[in-house]
Amino acid sequence: MNKTVNINLAGIFFHIDEDAYLKLQRYLEAIKRSFTDSQGRSEIIADIEARIAELFSERIQNEKQVVGVKLVDEVIAIMGQPEDYLVDDEIFEDEPKQHYKQKSTTSRRLFRDTDNSYVGGVSAGLGHYFGIDALWIRIVWFLLIFGAGTGFLLYILLWALIPEAKTTAEKLTMTGDPVNISNIEKKIKDGIDTVSETVKNVDLKKHGDKLKEGFDHVSDNISETVKGVNFQKQGSKLKSSSQNFFDGIGSIIMFFLRVIAKFIGIILIIVGISALIAMIIALFTVGITDVIHFPGMDFINASNAANIPIWLMSLLLFFAVGIPFFFIFYLGLKILVNNLKSIGNIAKFALLGLWIVSIIGLIITGIKQATEQAYDANFTKVDDTLNIASGDTLKIKMVGHDEYNKHLYSDNNGYRISSTDDGNNIISTTDIRLTVKSTTDSLASIKIIALARGSSYELARKRANEIKYNYSIVNNELKLDSYLITHASNKFSDQHIEVILYLPEGSIFIANSNTQNFRRYYKSSNEILKRGMENHFLKVKEDDVECLDCDDEIENEEFIEETSEIIETITNKEKSEVTISINEENGVNIEINDN
Repeated sequence: MNKTVNINLAGIFFHIDEDAYLKLQRYLEAIKRSFTDSQGRSEIIADIEARIAELFSERIQNEKQVVGVKLVDEVIAIMGQPEDYLVDDEIFEDEPKQHYKQKSTTSRRLFRDTDNSYVGGVSAGLGHYFGIDALWIRIVWFLLIFGAGTGFLLYILLWALIPEAKTTAEKLTMTGDPVNISNIEKKIKDGIDTVSETVKNVDLKKHGDKLKEGFDHVSDNISETVKGVNFQKQGSKLKSSSQNFFDGIGSIIMFFLRVIAKFIGIILIIVGISALIAMIIALFTVGITDVIHFPGMDFINASNAANIPIWLMSLLLFFAVGIPFFFIFYLGLKILVNNLKSIGNIAKFALLGLWIVSIIGLIITGIKQATEQAYDANFTKVDDTLNIASGDTLKIKMVGHDEYNKHLYSDNNGYRISSTDDGNNIISTTDIRLTVKSTTDSLASIKIIALARGSSYELARKRANEIKYNYSIVNNELKLDSYLITHASNKFSDQHIEVILYLPEGSIFIANSNTQNFRRYYKSSNEILKRGMENHFLKVKEDDVECLDCDDEIENEEFIEETSEIIETITNKEKSEVTISINEENGVNIEINDN
């Protein structure tokens, strides 16, 4: 059991083991000794402490974790040993010599370099990141702004998104140099030398101007030098003025961008948390509480042809949809809270892996569901002869049911789930297809074919066989059910019924108007009951009928139907204008202008 110490390193709070604290303290003291006579000593020490604090923060998993000797040794290995900087060995005389292999990295991070900027430092930062001269980046921006026209918005966006390299560690990371004591010292001293050289140049410029005024006989070479100095001075002024101008504009733009960013962050938080709450509610009400008879569960179970557990599908959907919304929520928090602690790489990669597994699971589930509809099969349930001969009259009508099809409509995609008195669930659908054909046989006949789908032909045929459909004929009136039913265990498997009625030539039939919704009109099906022929007495001929109680009404309706098809075909053409005039003398006149 060791003591722990609370320290404040570069403004960041850490819990550190006592032994690790003593070692870190001796290390920092040794570094301070090595820079006793150096310019910018305090700035170098501050940057070194900031870098050490950054390395600690990257390696600590949670706020309660204690910094140990091992972590301090790791950081020392990265920053470099004190003896590498002419430090007195007496500070470490009580410790055995340890040989650390100094770690270096050439990885770069994208920052804005405002030290070498003309506008916002984006070009200089991109130049460091890609290892090319910033001049080429500026040429590309020029072409994008004045050529394509999209460069301005892109530059503003990068200006807002790319952070500025402020600390020495960030500037070293920007150029790809290892962030250790040696490079921090060199960077700061270079900055100090640059400032000193600038001051000297300013003094030399002033004295050069005085010498020029007092000694007009200076040689042409000196005169050219002075001109060069003046040119450099004007260039520096121009650069400084442009930096001040664009810094002012940048401050205004950044203010509005921050306001917009905060607003976007609020929206992301609201969207993320709302979606997460909805997903959690759905998971607990549908997935986990599958044992409870929740409204709609019967429909879900009937749709689940692959019989995959509902809780498993709910869990996969929860992770597949919920994890992206969690990161949307987290992104909103990051935008609003500047110092929000990261959830850590372990958590990020764990969530990413869980999301990938969920997506793969959903894909497998979808494929399995699709294979349940891979095969279709039919089963002839009825093939009966009807006592209707040539010269007899047959009435045809559809009959409904209060539960399954009360209003006699036809829907080839609609299903209903109903419960019986014994507690079983029944699937019903109104997908019934009626076709009337002529035959040369002496008696009429009816064929009822049930169709269904399944993962195999045997399963599809089994499901088709288990479809229940009825008809009856009383006093030459044929009554056909407008619905079919099957057990819920057969799932939604595209169950439907085809009724084919064969009538002998010379027989007469009349179809009720409610049969119109249940017929399918195909030119190759030899259908003799045309649209609009309902409620008329029709005499069966060879692949045709003759209306016995109408004059030209049927012909007119057929003519109008054919004309409508022609007009629809013509008007579908682009830029075509159709003018139609109808009168008793001239009939129908169609004028087409298609340019």
